[in-house]
Amino acid sequence: MAEGDFAGRLVRPFTLTGGRTRPSRADFTLITMVTTVEPQPVEAARLQPEHTRILRLCAGPLAVAELAARLDLPMSVVVIMLCDLLEAGRITVRPPHHVTRTKPDLDLLQKVRDGLGRL
Repeated sequence: MAEGDFAGRLVRPFTLTGGRTRPSRADFTLITMVTTVEPQPVEAARLQPEHTRILRLCAGPLAVAELAARLDLPMSVVVIMLCDLLEAGRITVRPPHHVTRTKPDLDLLQKVRDGLGRL
C-alpha cells in the first residue's frame, strides 16, 4: 500500500481483525482457492462490510493473494478474516495440490527442441 493509504482509511486493518495478529488456522497459502458457500448459513452472525466483500468476490474460486490485492489489504489481515468466514461455514477452501517431481521425458524434450529448431 502507498504511504498515504492508511491515513485515508476509515477503518485501520487491525480493527478488521479485532486486534488479532495471528490466524486461527494455518492452512491458507497465497494460492489457496477460496469459494463462497451457497446457500449461506442462516444462523451465522452478522458480518463486517469487508467480510461481505470477500463473500461477493469469492462467488467463483479466487486465490488468497488475488483476494488480498482486490481488497487492498495486507495478506495477514485477509487470512484472519478468511479464518472467521471458514469457521462460520461461509466459505470453502481448496489448498494447492502437491506436485511430485518426476524425471523429465528426454525424448519429448528432444522433439520440442527439434521442432523449435525448424522455426
